[in-house]
Amino acid sequence: MRWNLALKYPQGYSWGRGSRQKLKPESKPNMRVVVVGGVAGGMSAAARLRRRDEGAEIIVLERSKYVSFANCGLPYYVGGEIEDPTKLLLHTPQTLKAALNLDVRINSEVTAINPGAHSVQVANSETGEAYALTYDHLILSPGGLASLPPIDGLDSPRVHTLRTVDDALALREASGTHAVVLGAGFIGIEATEALAQRGFETHLVEYAEHVLPPLEVEMATLVTQELRALGVCVHAGVAAQSITHGDDQDCVTLSDGTELSADVIVLSTGVHPDTAFAEAAGIETKRGYILVDEHGRTSADDVYAVGDGTMGRDHDRPVALAGPANRGGRLVADAIADAEQGEATARPIPSPQATAIVRIGSLTAAMTGANRQALDASGAEYFTVHTHANQHAGYFPGAKPVHILMHVGTGGQILGAQAVGTDGVDRRIDVIATAMRAGLKATDLIDLDLAYAPPYGQAKDPVNQTGMVAHNVLTGELVLTGPDALTEDMPVLDVRTVGEYAAGHMPNSLNIPHTQLRDRLDEVRSWVDEKVGDQPFVVMCAAGVRSWIGYRIVRHAGFNVTMLSGGIQTLRAWLGEKAEAVLVTGKGRS
Repeated sequence: MRWNLALKYPQGYSWGRGSRQKLKPESKPNMRVVVVGGVAGGMSAAARLRRRDEGAEIIVLERSKYVSFANCGLPYYVGGEIEDPTKLLLHTPQTLKAALNLDVRINSEVTAINPGAHSVQVANSETGEAYALTYDHLILSPGGLASLPPIDGLDSPRVHTLRTVDDALALREASGTHAVVLGAGFIGIEATEALAQRGFETHLVEYAEHVLPPLEVEMATLVTQELRALGVCVHAGVAAQSITHGDDQDCVTLSDGTELSADVIVLSTGVHPDTAFAEAAGIETKRGYILVDEHGRTSADDVYAVGDGTMGRDHDRPVALAGPANRGGRLVADAIADAEQGEATARPIPSPQATAIVRIGSLTAAMTGANRQALDASGAEYFTVHTHANQHAGYFPGAKPVHILMHVGTGGQILGAQAVGTDGVDRRIDVIATAMRAGLKATDLIDLDLAYAPPYGQAKDPVNQTGMVAHNVLTGELVLTGPDALTEDMPVLDVRTVGEYAAGHMPNSLNIPHTQLRDRLDEVRSWVDEKVGDQPFVVMCAAGVRSWIGYRIVRHAGFNVTMLSGGIQTLRAWLGEKAEAVLVTGKGRS
């Protein structure tokens, strides 16, 4: 028997597995979408729009000679881990034409937008051609430009940035023995590691008090220690004042008077949005960022924007990261396709969480959500927990701690988290970032069913344990003192071993190992009567596990007590170079 399938289902439906699926209409014929910027957000939008609409005319304008390149991979080419520069070029205009029927025009810069006429002015830097191009929809993905510090001498040929393929090619070819990197953000850290790997004596200069300023100081200290282990000279809390050109080397003079010889100088002092052409067209911006709504729409009709040069109307925090740009491009394409089809099904672009990660030698540092600076500026009420659990079972070889810091709102919401360690950092920060996006609270982390086998994790994963500490605080079982609140005159009950105590302790402290504490409570009472009085004292150990036991013992005995978050591991990191001056060595009162 021959089946006439056309008779079985109404027009406009297609076969689906187990159900009928209604076919969506395509857009109006010959719709033209012009995309400005052929990397990350722009190319993601163009590719998605083609998958949504086979009939649309999609033109991508990219001012450089490269399109769809892996800009996040540039430092690893500079350092030699990626040997072939062609591996950085994910596509060419030819491959994009063949695969997606995209009209990709390189060396093509948009110099002006006329929103009323729905047109852009284009200049080709290679041919000198200038022309107008009309659009039905315009997608802006201009990205950012490297910010230049206000110092003399930037015109030296030894000065480089690291934003483009050409930048990476130039740095890879740079020769000499001495390198100076100005700025210790993500790109600066990656450039520093790359140059150190190539054998340069590398100096890293950061105006902020510590490297990777988005990190909290107690996490950044671990990064600084690793950089120094790599042979990098770190100069924090100072700025470059000038670059003096020399025949053989340049000289970078810092604000503290230090002079650094340099064959190579890398500027990594931030980025700013490349949006002057949009501002000139009257498109609404804020601090140079194009303002967009939840679907990427700008203030101009039929003009959308995505990526590093944008900022949502409902938040004040631009995020220059490839992941949000790529995902945002897809959602903008959906919004345009829906608009053409008379639908409103496109998912909104979510507020950014700024989840980021970077490698530093053997360490990995990662973060998601807000840090102290952002939280304090917003007036949020929160507390901070620190944990140092091993990344996998302690009895399995190679166990090392994952240092986790998490900011928790007084209602239990996860506001931000950071992690540093040698292994498993990416997994833990991704879990917490996912929990934040899902609206889970800190206590919900306890219940996450995470993969466990001795080489990979613990039966109580570090994420679970961080949630447990937060739960203890939220229920009132635990009162924490952060390293920022611990002063030299505060009384401390140190429950570490005698040897650990002798290696470094707070000045006003009493040492009773936690295994002896129940039998020596009379000593605690005498100490409180003689030295402490009515003020609370702080229980401290190495990482917070033994001090939690000690805390419960002395609290049950009726003492006014708090616990140091994260123990002396966190305290030493918080103090940084001041640790040796603050902590007392040798046997004290015990």
